[in-house]
Amino acid sequence: MTRNRRKKSGPGPAEPSLSPTGLLRVFKEVRRPMSRAEVVRHLKLKKKDKAAVKDMLRELVEQGKLIRIRRGYGLAEAMHCITGRLEIQRGGFGFVVPEDSRRKDVFINQRDLGDGWHGDKVVAAIVRENKGDRNHEGRVVRVLERGRKVLPVKVHKRMRGGEWLCRPTDPRLGFGIIAGLADPTIEVRPGDIALCAPGERIDPTMWEGEITAYLGPEASVPVQEALVKSNHNIRLRFPSGALAQAEALPQEPADKDMQGRRDLTKRQFVTIDGATARDFDDAVLVERAGKGYVLWVAIADVAHYVREGTPLDREALERGNSYYFPQSVEPMFPERLSNGLCSLNPGVPRLVMVARMEADEHGATRRTELFPAIIRSQARLTYGQIKRGVLDGDPAEAEAIGPVLPMLTLAVELARKINALRTRRGSLDFDLPEPEILFDVHGDTSDIRPRRRHFGHQLIEEFMIAANEAVARFLIERDLPCLFRIHPPADEERLKNLFRLLAQTDPGVTMPKEMTPRALQQLIASQKGTDKEYVVNRMLLRSMKQAKYSPDNEGHFGLASAEYSHFTSPIRRYADLVVHRLVKAALAPAEGPPTATPGRKKLFNIAGHLSGRERGAMDAEREIHKRVMILFMRDKVGGTFGGVISHITDYGFYVELREVMAEGMVRLSTMDDDYYTYWPKREMLVGERTGQAFKLGQSVEVVLEEASLERLELNFTLKSIADSALDYKDHI
Repeated sequence: MTRNRRKKSGPGPAEPSLSPTGLLRVFKEVRRPMSRAEVVRHLKLKKKDKAAVKDMLRELVEQGKLIRIRRGYGLAEAMHCITGRLEIQRGGFGFVVPEDSRRKDVFINQRDLGDGWHGDKVVAAIVRENKGDRNHEGRVVRVLERGRKVLPVKVHKRMRGGEWLCRPTDPRLGFGIIAGLADPTIEVRPGDIALCAPGERIDPTMWEGEITAYLGPEASVPVQEALVKSNHNIRLRFPSGALAQAEALPQEPADKDMQGRRDLTKRQFVTIDGATARDFDDAVLVERAGKGYVLWVAIADVAHYVREGTPLDREALERGNSYYFPQSVEPMFPERLSNGLCSLNPGVPRLVMVARMEADEHGATRRTELFPAIIRSQARLTYGQIKRGVLDGDPAEAEAIGPVLPMLTLAVELARKINALRTRRGSLDFDLPEPEILFDVHGDTSDIRPRRRHFGHQLIEEFMIAANEAVARFLIERDLPCLFRIHPPADEERLKNLFRLLAQTDPGVTMPKEMTPRALQQLIASQKGTDKEYVVNRMLLRSMKQAKYSPDNEGHFGLASAEYSHFTSPIRRYADLVVHRLVKAALAPAEGPPTATPGRKKLFNIAGHLSGRERGAMDAEREIHKRVMILFMRDKVGGTFGGVISHITDYGFYVELREVMAEGMVRLSTMDDDYYTYWPKREMLVGERTGQAFKLGQSVEVVLEEASLERLELNFTLKSIADSALDYKDHI
């Protein structure tokens, strides 16, 4: 028998214990810290293995699994240390979100952040363990990996030595940088935005660094988009391998791609999207079947072209989803796929996965069939066309969409019935406006107004929800793995506080026995059209937890859905691509070769990664909207605006303006007529001397005092306290 030989540089398969995993196991067995020499002696290794052991110990330290202590090493978990991502809040303190999702976040006081920045992977030592729901407290002992290698900075002034004084544009990074130019051809001026690679720390408030690129003037929206993308580590370029794979794909589906698929090219599939959409990953069709309906939802078959483990797949997984900005998009796939081969453009054949749902006369799905097919979209429609031609009956628009008008009329009929069923089971729909940013011909912001929604939008949403539920049920019924979209129940204490608050002035509001979606939906309906509608929607939204991905089906609270997945957007969400692959594996013929599916552990890791990427995309979207809002409001400082109190804290209240979709704060420090106390259970600020009260949903008139990009905030003062405030006795 030939023995495995081991290279001098490290261990071979003959000694499986001599690996990072094996070394970690040794530390767990010995149950005490050890030096490198002790590790070598314990494993009875030879001198030539010392270098390999040193490399593995360093690797485990970099991963945060071991902690370096003097000349030895100890298990991080045994030394009350955790590894996770540092998230710094606007107040200067932070939390370490553990890699192990079963553990609670660890609170980090501002003085204990060390060298940690927002987004860094760090090791934190627990300094105080708290019981109950309170977070443990800790301090950052080691930065394992910088979340950002390059920081967007605002250039402030030139120093005597020719270097530039800069500050990070992220207000959570409270330090300055003295930076030279990486390339003498880079030109910057005070007030410009640039990219800077930080170096060594000079003192607690200052670092050295190097300006690597010029982004442009601060007031430019594209520059603001670029710095937000950098702040959130959003990838701007596709690797050469992914681009090469995309370019090698055909312009149109080949004959071999169509084999084994149902030919649905004669059916009246249409796409319905926004007017500016460029990628179309879903098409719909509704047909009459007796007293019931047949709903066809066709989704671009991205999985046919993007196989697991390929360069395109690895890059899509890393991105997690597409990232949308007011003037640009960073797609999950190159345009060759997202706007071409995998986009259901009208009049061309496209490969799809179809969910065919047979519904009864009430709109309830009774039978679902999933299969691969080929379609040819008959029309590229917009939400506006549906509104004008179908909902409003505009003759000119109805004539323009004439060939598909009967099908669309039937689709609206079915969508209304599906919506009624969803409403009856308790699905929550919050009536809160979303901002729409409008630009002029020069690319400058001309207005920020509430986005107008109508049933044309709802039609597509109802069909997509129905398909996502049907696919989840399909996999559950076959006892197959699925990547579920789950939404945990809302914060019960916040909900109870809302019911108590409303009951103080409305005897008809009573605390439900159980905080079900149905109970919350009934509350929303009972307050619709009243002066409390705004308060109810705002407080309910704040009580909601964030949806995420998981291989374990825990249901979707907001949709009141027992099983829910994401299947309908594989061009822009990697989770949907995973579900497509799971469906394909389920449809594979029994006599054929078995189709590999990811195990639960792999699905769990993918779910955690994608949930994190989604949070990053949401944070980036919120930040760019806030930055554009502040730019838009800069020339309006000193102006008077009407607004509504949208949130109350112990240091002031936020006001949402009526004239423009913008929000800012009135601080108590600007109110000199009285001392105000925050009553959290009543969501009020009450004057100690005058009894004047400010409550959620109250109308106020404010003056814009400051629009600060550095702090990402608008600051208001009340124009007239006497006109704005109410007597607290009216609310007891």
